[in-house]
Amino acid sequence: MADNKGLAAYIMEQLSGLGQVRNIPMMGGYVFYYKEKIFGGIYGSGFMVKITRASRKYMPDSEPEAPYEGAKPMLPVTILEDRETLQKMVDEMFGELPAPKPKKKKKKEQ
Repeated sequence: MADNKGLAAYIMEQLSGLGQVRNIPMMGGYVFYYKEKIFGGIYGSGFMVKITRASRKYMPDSEPEAPYEGAKPMLPVTILEDRETLQKMVDEMFGELPAPKPKKKKKKEQ
């Protein structure tokens, strides 16, 4: 399961019990949303999530690392095979994640 598309499909399957999870391809990886808040993504080194109290609680063994140069550190997911725990973590992370940025409205020329 080395390819990102296959990994993205597997993650979506693991999180299917939550509903309201989606991903979009971006720069060779994928960005994952839960109820429209970004919680993680697939980067060069694999699936990573934002650092929150919940993600630290469920993955105390995970060491923060930057997913790409210049990025804020994230936690590599160490519980991907544990579907139930993964879903609990993402659900608990939701309340700790920042609200999505409002989309800029295009100005209409008159």
